[in-house]
Amino acid sequence: MPVPEILAALADENRRKILTILKKGRITSGALAEAVGMTPQALSYHLKKLKETELIYETRQKNFIYYELDLTVLDEAVLWLDELRGGASHEVQSESPVHDLHSADSSVPNRAPGGASFPS
Repeated sequence: MPVPEILAALADENRRKILTILKKGRITSGALAEAVGMTPQALSYHLKKLKETELIYETRQKNFIYYELDLTVLDEAVLWLDELRGGASHEVQSESPVHDLHSADSSVPNRAPGGASFPS
């Protein structure tokens, strides 16, 4: 599942409440609606969005539908966020000096934000 869809699903507070309840374990849709304080229709909309992103799955047993978390899809989003933050390789990179991207091009002056010159 692409990261933008996962993040969009997690952006909604109601969906995060649903996921928090599901963290406790498998639950029927009726009990879930009651736990999050939603009408079955409103819950159905949010469950559909969460199923589309594969954050949850449903199982049917007789007349009941049960919902459970499937957080394996979050691995991709967590990896992306970790890379954005710098990840494990960030520690190694942070030990090396910062390189001026313009140092190879002598036609571009070394300037600080606001126009101040850096010493060469």
